[in-house]
Amino acid sequence: MEFDLSKKATDERLHEFAEKIQALSRQIGFKVSARGWAYQLETERLVNKDEFDKVESWINRCRRNGILPIDFTAEEEGRKFSGVEVPESRSPKKYLRSWIDQTMRAEKWYVPDWWTGEKYYIQMLVEKVDLKTLFMPICEEFHIPIATSKGWSSMLQRSEYARRFKEAEDKGLKCVLLYCGDFDPDGLRISEHIRKNLSDLKNVRWDDRVQGYNPKNLIIERFGLEHDFIQKHGLTWIDNLITGSGCELARVVDGKIVAGLNKKHQPHKNFGMIYLQEYLKNYGVRKCEANALIVLPDIARELVKDTIIEYLGTGALERFDNKKQNIVDRFNDFRARSGLQESLQNALDLIDEDEDDAEDEDEDTYEM
Repeated sequence: MEFDLSKKATDERLHEFAEKIQALSRQIGFKVSARGWAYQLETERLVNKDEFDKVESWINRCRRNGILPIDFTAEEEGRKFSGVEVPESRSPKKYLRSWIDQTMRAEKWYVPDWWTGEKYYIQMLVEKVDLKTLFMPICEEFHIPIATSKGWSSMLQRSEYARRFKEAEDKGLKCVLLYCGDFDPDGLRISEHIRKNLSDLKNVRWDDRVQGYNPKNLIIERFGLEHDFIQKHGLTWIDNLITGSGCELARVVDGKIVAGLNKKHQPHKNFGMIYLQEYLKNYGVRKCEANALIVLPDIARELVKDTIIEYLGTGALERFDNKKQNIVDRFNDFRARSGLQESLQNALDLIDEDEDDAEDEDEDTYEM
């Protein structure tokens, strides 16, 4: 082991640790959470899975002490500030020029209805922020909304997702929710949880009088971590069944699987349930967290792309490109017929000339 995390985290060792993971970060090419780094280092054989909590501790200590940038790790959206205003650094003329320039290229920001003429409408949920970061480029390419499943504790966020599904179904589309999460007892029965969470909100009403969404026809597909995939790629198993709430579904005592303990240190009520007993029979007291996928970025992205293509087909990107090109052609045609392009260019030239004159005046004043 290159990093013996059992030894004291001296300033020198923290700097060595930080240098190594910064080098790895440049190779990865995207940000991951502190937990995600534990998987990355385990894959590099720099730590073992018993040291995951210590990896998080060392990373956060490096961030706190300025050894690593504070924004080195990916952050959950719910922890970010909203309402932060940054003063404009450009002059009013330069600001106006940028807006005129953008008007001349307005088609770049125009969002067509990508799903017109499609059979399916897709949204995606992932268990961890690392997966959102990893899958985002593919989802953007296919215009698929993606979020972490932690947000589903919010009724408003669930309702917003549901509303998009409702609007799509009203247009005749079949709705699909793709989910990538942990391989554990609850993760394997996530479909029924998600459908119930959505169904609980089917009677909501929005201010604009839009009614709630009934998910009875929603296709929910869990993809990503399956047992064969985990074994094939040698992903890390965690030897416990501790839930996100800190409860323990099951444990091994003297070689025998027994009920785990809840927060009150009482036997967990779910131990005797069929879903848990089936899981224990097949996989034992262990789980594979979704973060494990980040050590295989190319394979993971190919996996999510293949899953999307199963619904949209191999020609989806070409269809999306054609829809965008149609918008570009319509913008260009109108600007040509109306003379708008020439008028806007004249305005830009006038601003540029005015700025050149102002710079000359500033130079004359400086010379005096």
